[in-house]
Amino acid sequence: MLGQDEHVYDNAHLQQAARDHLWMHFTRHSGYQSADVPIIVRGEGAYIYDSDGKRYLDGLAGLFVSQLGHGRAELAEAAAKQAEKLAFMPLWSYAHPNAIELAERVAGYAPGDLNRIFFTTGGGEAVETAWKLAKNYFKLVGKPHKHKVISRAIAYHGTPHGALSITGLPGMKAMFEPLVPSTFRVPNTNYYRAPYFEDDEKKFGLWAANEIAVAIENEGPETVAAVFLEPVQNSGGCFPPPPGYFDRVREICDEYDVLLVSDEVICAFGRLGHMFGAERYGYQPDIITCAKGLTSGYAPLGAMIATDRLMEPFLKGDTTFLHGYTFGGHPVSTAVAMANLDIFEKEKINEHVRDNEGAFRETLTKLLDLPIVGDVRGDGYFFGIELVKDKGTKETFNDEESEKLLRGFLSKALYDAGLYCRADDRGDPVIQLAPPLICDQEHFDEMEQILREVLTKAGDLI
Repeated sequence: MLGQDEHVYDNAHLQQAARDHLWMHFTRHSGYQSADVPIIVRGEGAYIYDSDGKRYLDGLAGLFVSQLGHGRAELAEAAAKQAEKLAFMPLWSYAHPNAIELAERVAGYAPGDLNRIFFTTGGGEAVETAWKLAKNYFKLVGKPHKHKVISRAIAYHGTPHGALSITGLPGMKAMFEPLVPSTFRVPNTNYYRAPYFEDDEKKFGLWAANEIAVAIENEGPETVAAVFLEPVQNSGGCFPPPPGYFDRVREICDEYDVLLVSDEVICAFGRLGHMFGAERYGYQPDIITCAKGLTSGYAPLGAMIATDRLMEPFLKGDTTFLHGYTFGGHPVSTAVAMANLDIFEKEKINEHVRDNEGAFRETLTKLLDLPIVGDVRGDGYFFGIELVKDKGTKETFNDEESEKLLRGFLSKALYDAGLYCRADDRGDPVIQLAPPLICDQEHFDEMEQILREVLTKAGDLI
């Protein structure tokens, strides 16, 4: 690398080194044998820049992470200042001020008596922690058979073995089986694909919620520990909850003494215009898992947030939650999180999202005039655009067509046109958009214009 301070790179060397040594995540590496690896070298506001100096609108906030955008000097300064004072200290029977203060602050944001914060380094670890806590808790209160977990079809909850077991995507799990047993799937809230409830979204939501009760009964309530649900389901393309859905889920969990885990790794910290998605939809979880936006990506940090009730058995005698992570609650990461939340409050980020989400939705729904666009759905700054072969019948693409559309054309075409986002077919083919929370109408229009141009070409291709 040459002249890093001047943002000048030896691109040929980087390309070869990437091919020879870098194992990228969720990446089909054969595609880079004859093509360049996209190398992003810097970011500024809502934009990122590659090693050739080309600019792209960050339509995915990195990976639903960069809430405040790129290049926030105050967050970098918070990290540097803390690293000089105390670079590392684990939370294994010791504490440091940043972890204490951040735990107090997050508990203040969380709904109800979610007052206990267990720090991790990311979302998958937070989900893993939540399941372990659920099993441990029920053993301590005399219900040792409660260990099973229910989650939704197509839902993604992480890559560790436990979190992957909870994930509802068979294709992501097959290569790693056998996984942790005792996880079960229920329907998700994809109203666009609910033909028997076309005129009554609330009725659909109650049906979907009641399927959780059916699953609990089928497995035996004495064996089910937790239900893991995202406020807006990510995988499959942004499925918001129908009216009344979470109210009914909460009733079911109370009836069967099952913990409701709100997986907010994506939805927390402003993505839906609130610190937590549960607040937006008015339900009370027993556990919240979060990460990503807690630091806006300037340092790795996640958390499991539990109620006082779940902590209570661990406050007696010699009982210990035998679980932890070396870098969980890292001093630098927690310092960055505090500075990040300061900016949230100072710049009224949640209010900005709520004030502008209607304009974002309205701008994206303009794309419904394209034959290939079947549905636009989501909330806050978190939307999915479902692509269809026939809008009238909602016919989707087969596997070969989806491969040609998404990987063969859309992903590269959108990137080449200057928009970084996600073209995904873990359910039906969708494009996902989750820009930095600082974005406004200018950015919405830029996204719509690029999408319109590329999707028009995609429609002609299919």
